[in-house]
Amino acid sequence: MNISNLINNYEEAVAMLLFVIGFSNLLLQPNLIKKIIGMNIMDTAIYLFLALKGYIEGHKAPIVVDGVQSVDAYVNPIPSGLVLTGIVVSVSVSALMLSLTIRLYRRYHTLNLDEISTQLKKEGL
Repeated sequence: MNISNLINNYEEAVAMLLFVIGFSNLLLQPNLIKKIIGMNIMDTAIYLFLALKGYIEGHKAPIVVDGVQSVDAYVNPIPSGLVLTGIVVSVSVSALMLSLTIRLYRRYHTLNLDEISTQLKKEGL
C-alpha cells in the first residue's frame, strides 16, 4: 500500500474506518441501544463516502448562475440527493428500532439481547 495514496484519500479512509467501527459495534455488542448506535455510525460512514464521491474540486452546485450552462461547471446532484434521501430513511428506521426496543424493554426488563433470547427460550417461543 502506497502511503501517499492514503494521505491523499484520507477522507475515504475515515469513512471506511467509521463503517468498520459501526459494523463491529453492531456485531459485538449485546445491548440493543448500542447496536442501533452502531448502525447509525455505519449509515453516517456511507453518507460521508457518497458525499465525497459526489464532490468535484472547483465545480459548483447545479444552479444556473451568471448564464453558465455548461455541464462541466457543476457537480452531479445525484449523490447529494441520495444522501438526503438516505438520511430521511435512516431517521425513520432508527425511530422504528428505538420504539421496538422500548417495547422489548417493557416486556423483558432488559436491553441485553442474550438475556431476551434466554427468556424467550424459557417461554417456549
